[in-house]
Amino acid sequence: MKVIPVYESKKIIEMYGIPVTKMALAHTVEEAVKISKDIGFPLVMKIVSPDIVHKSDVGGVVLDVKNEEEVRKAFERIMKNVREKSPGARIEGILLEEMVKGGYEVIVGGIRDEQFGPTIMFGLGGIFVEVFKDVAFGIAPLTFEEALELIKKTKAYKILEGYRGGEKADTEKLAKTIVKVSEFLWEFREYIKELDLNPVIVSKDEVKVVDARIVLEKT
Repeated sequence: MKVIPVYESKKIIEMYGIPVTKMALAHTVEEAVKISKDIGFPLVMKIVSPDIVHKSDVGGVVLDVKNEEEVRKAFERIMKNVREKSPGARIEGILLEEMVKGGYEVIVGGIRDEQFGPTIMFGLGGIFVEVFKDVAFGIAPLTFEEALELIKKTKAYKILEGYRGGEKADTEKLAKTIVKVSEFLWEFREYIKELDLNPVIVSKDEVKVVDARIVLEKT
């Protein structure tokens, strides 16, 4: 079993046509500044290390980076924090990502079930997936109609539809993304043991995967 880190996982699913946030990996401060100009502000900056699972716990994440000077400070701060709190960790660089504001956090996941094969999970994302356990399951690959029905089975659907005056999200675009994820799982079913896309940000205009993790069965 092998866990593919966030950056590589997102690049893989992006190549398959699943929408992800703009991102690039920097190895130096100057490289980070150059990347920030290409992506635009605000940004999120995260440490990339195979030895660090919970990046925030070691001070490895800085949110809402607004300009080049803040990029420089954030880069140095992250590196200093990680070296102090996780001195033995291998550091591959710092990931710069566009910071998506607004929208709703959902989770799109998948596992290879021994009985049913590749299985898709959908529900509220972020911290809510643990708190409310509001999830629904379907067997991959899904049709568009099946993906839409999966969304409607959850309490999240009411929120996405604009509960109590909230902004209505594009559930059709979300359903198309779930279909694409299910096809990805099905096509690589011999290799993928688990897939975790959390959070996925859904707004009235777009769907974007913020964090991703692929677990391989075979290496």
